[in-house]
Amino acid sequence: MAKVYDILLDENFDLAVVDGDFVLGESTQQHQELLLLINKGELKEFPLAGVGLNEYLLDDGEMLELTQEICKQFSVDGMKVGEIELSGESIKINAEYI
Repeated sequence: MAKVYDILLDENFDLAVVDGDFVLGESTQQHQELLLLINKGELKEFPLAGVGLNEYLLDDGEMLELTQEICKQFSVDGMKVGEIELSGESIKINAEYI
């Protein structure tokens, strides 16, 4: 599958900087995390992007609906989703860019 490289973020979602330079690296997992966390409407350029995971967790949302939304958002972003496993507070996603 295709490797995607981008500017990386640190654990606080700030730009990662080392010795005054931005850190570049493989960013598939970072893209997945951001898609899971952002709510629709938060990205001005792509208002329909984002799963809004917090809303599902706070609302005791339907797990099937959450799984479908994750698959939809990752597919729209160019990923092929192999498996999504939701159990309790754990989410395991096997998806890669094609």
